[in-house]
Amino acid sequence: MKKLILSIITSMAFAIGASAQCTFRNTAFESGESLTYNVYYNWKFVWVKAGSASMSVYKSYFKGKDAYRASLVTRGNDKADKMFVLRDTLLTYCTPELVPLYFRKGANEGKRYVVDEVWYTYGGGLTKMRQHRQHKDGTHSWMNSSKKECVYDMLSIFLRARSFDPSNWTKGHEVKFPIADGNSVDNAILRYRGKSTVKADNGKKYRCLELSYMELEKGKYKEIVRFYVTDDKNHVPVRLDMFLRFGSAKAFLNGMHGVKNPLTSVVK
Repeated sequence: MKKLILSIITSMAFAIGASAQCTFRNTAFESGESLTYNVYYNWKFVWVKAGSASMSVYKSYFKGKDAYRASLVTRGNDKADKMFVLRDTLLTYCTPELVPLYFRKGANEGKRYVVDEVWYTYGGGLTKMRQHRQHKDGTHSWMNSSKKECVYDMLSIFLRARSFDPSNWTKGHEVKFPIADGNSVDNAILRYRGKSTVKADNGKKYRCLELSYMELEKGKYKEIVRFYVTDDKNHVPVRLDMFLRFGSAKAFLNGMHGVKNPLTSVVK
């Protein structure tokens, strides 16, 4: 019996240790934050207003425990659908300490429809993932993987990055991390590009930090999204440049609600 109890305690210690090493202090957002964007496509060298996007974070539960539920939804309008169909929904759950728990992405882009899911568990000093992809033809693929380091998805790494302290960063500074989707775990980079001033669609100008999210493809890092986030404690995305399969798109902030900290980045 003593050996059994000791074994259980040891297993719990490993599990707690694995998840604890992936914790991070959230200084950037709180439950109830909601952001809205206008989306523009580049069509024959002209930028056309083509839809909307929204991002939100709320307190929730995952498997009976406290969690943050964050979502990012992009929707093209009827005009955009004639050029390219874009219906993406990203969802992530993480602990209050920003440890990833679950990720889902439903991507309807042109003729491509894919659903990715990742379930995260922690134990034995490892991040363990159960990964699922539903393909366009309706077939499903499953895989299990594990890493000694912390692993993220596109949305959970963004939540964490908002609490990074860039005060000592210089241009070209990089943060490297593994990124998971439904059928792979690849290396990715967040690269700091300096500061700039960006005018949002709400009529205000913001002093911003410029960051590139890059994924490793065929041995080279490819830029997927460039973020312009407020140069204050909120790190609210003001502008997103998205490099898609069909071309490029941009999203500009047009509304925000429930922001945690003062917006000291507003240029007056």
